[in-house]
Amino acid sequence: MTRTFTVARSILIEAPASSVYEQISRPAQMGRWSPENLGATVPGEDEPAGLGVVFDGRNKRGPFRWTTRCTVTVAEPGRHFAFRVHAIGLGRPLLSAPIATWAYRFEDAGNGTKVTETWTDDRRSWPTFVANTFDRIATGGRTFAAFQVRNIERTLANLKRELEAAPRS
Repeated sequence: MTRTFTVARSILIEAPASSVYEQISRPAQMGRWSPENLGATVPGEDEPAGLGVVFDGRNKRGPFRWTTRCTVTVAEPGRHFAFRVHAIGLGRPLLSAPIATWAYRFEDAGNGTKVTETWTDDRRSWPTFVANTFDRIATGGRTFAAFQVRNIERTLANLKRELEAAPRS
């Protein structure tokens, strides 16, 4: 079976790109939309994370909980936000290795913003058979690529619902 390293989905949100970026670029807030993420511990104030900011994400899948260490790799307000996941662990992210990259692009679309969320599997050194076997155990039968499509769709739908319900200034 061929391995898929990148999946992406987009949604149109009736809000300005700057407002959507302002929310997405706050890793501590991601738990409001993501079906797996519970938020993050970010140094400093709850503000958009800048280039190079390192944060620890808290995650869950069923009864399992884990922590990841991430670094912001792109921070272009209103246009592009991305971070690389490079360590993982149960209580603390102790195992360092390339894991994944998450990216969000924001494009003006009339009265709204087209938001594209992309997940990239950074486990390039893993043999396909090993990665697919691990993925099926960790996700209950799917590859991470297939699993992340569902997570991305849910995250974007939740983000759209919340931002479009927010009062506009």
